[in-house]
Amino acid sequence: MDDERIAFLKKDYVRGFPAFCGFTVGHVADGIFEARLAVRPELQQQDGFVHAGVLATLADHTAGYAAYTTVSEKFRILTIEFKINYFRPAVGECIVCRSEVIHRGRTVIVSESGIFAVSDGQEKPVSRATVTLMAVAASGSEQGSIFSNNTPGREEGACQ
Repeated sequence: MDDERIAFLKKDYVRGFPAFCGFTVGHVADGIFEARLAVRPELQQQDGFVHAGVLATLADHTAGYAAYTTVSEKFRILTIEFKINYFRPAVGECIVCRSEVIHRGRTVIVSESGIFAVSDGQEKPVSRATVTLMAVAASGSEQGSIFSNNTPGREEGACQ
C-alpha cells in the first residue's frame, strides 16, 4: 500500500459520524488500522463509562478500514455481520482500537478489533469485536479483483 492510499484512508476514516465522535487515526499498514478516541462527557453513559454504542461504532468502523487497506480503490467495504464482547467498563482518558484482517476471501473479509481504555499510560482491554465485511464495487467501477495490485500474495492467479 502506497503513501497516497494511506493518506486517503486516514482522511476518509474521519468523515461523518466518526468525525462527530472525535475518532482519530493512528498506525495504518496492510490489513491493520488503529484509531483513538479522547474520552469526553458527551461519549459517556449515566455511570461515567464510555457508552457501549460508541465502542461498537469504533470497533466496526476501524475493522472496516483495516479491510479497506487490503482491497483496490475500486471497492468499498460494508459490514455484513458484527459481534462484540465487553469485558469491563471503558474508563480512562483515551480509548484505543486496533483492528486486523484475519481472513480475506474473494469478497468477504473478516477483521477483529481490540478496544483498550488508557488511563495513566496503562492500557486495559475493554472489548473485542469480530466484524464480517463485504467488498462491493464502488459506484461507477467495474467489479474486477478486490485485491489491490500491491498486496503481496494476493495478485490474480495467486494461490488462495
